[in-house]
Amino acid sequence: MGTQETHHGTHSTAPGSPPAPAPLPVPVTAAGRAALDAIVTRPSAALVALDFDGTLAPIVENPEDARAHPGAVPALAALAPRVAAVAVVTGRPAEVAVRNGGFAGVEGLAHLAVLGHYGAERWDARTGALTAPAPHPGVAAVRAELPAVLAAAGDRPGIWIEEKGGRAVAVHTRRADDPQAAFDALRAPLTDLAARHGLIVEPGRMVLELRPPGMDKGVALLEHVRETGAGSVLYAGDDLGDLPAFAAVEKLRSDGVPGLLVCSGSTEVGELAARADLVVPGPDGVVELLASLAARMAD
Repeated sequence: MGTQETHHGTHSTAPGSPPAPAPLPVPVTAAGRAALDAIVTRPSAALVALDFDGTLAPIVENPEDARAHPGAVPALAALAPRVAAVAVVTGRPAEVAVRNGGFAGVEGLAHLAVLGHYGAERWDARTGALTAPAPHPGVAAVRAELPAVLAAAGDRPGIWIEEKGGRAVAVHTRRADDPQAAFDALRAPLTDLAARHGLIVEPGRMVLELRPPGMDKGVALLEHVRETGAGSVLYAGDDLGDLPAFAAVEKLRSDGVPGLLVCSGSTEVGELAARADLVVPGPDGVVELLASLAARMAD
């Protein structure tokens, strides 16, 4: 499928006026083109769902420093009133994504839901309410054993542990001297550790996350489609954790629901780009796409 990045840039109209939105890019697949047409012509039936890190926010060395692209909230606020629903589907705790995204108290975002921890948590913009289940006991057990497991695997400098609100724990290798070698060396021992405590390992871009089974972005997306009654779907992501959401959109297509798959371009996750209908150049491209959609729907 689509492996080309599409980026048109913004175009100014007259001196002193704000830049005009870029024209909509053309998906490289027939299914993608049909879905984009359905979303634009019947926006009130469309669900727009997006990953956070790498999609709405640039990837940074320290995930705590990640913030939404400066154009993301304005673009979402312009788009959300015109569609059935907007969702941010993320592996982060919902409250962290809300804080780092700047989503709370924004006019126009009443239709936004943040589905955190792969859908196990939910924050609704309309009410500000956060719902979440009790933490899985395996997470605390894994956290206690992690230092010994990392030491046995070579205790490579630069590897660090990210706590995820007691609901998951992630081991990052991006700061290691050889991030990919560290990632490969840790994958098997961390998988064994997770399995001993009833957890699974979710691999990502130089990160291995140990979390409870049963929820992923595909499950969360399908549930949200059913809840909202959406008649078309756009999903944008950048990482291996977004593959279940891509599979969910492909299932929806087989059931007759138009779906557009967008990859927030990265050379690190070629599989996602290969399955996408449209590849855009990272969060810049995602924001440009959202703004262009909002402008088209306003015409």
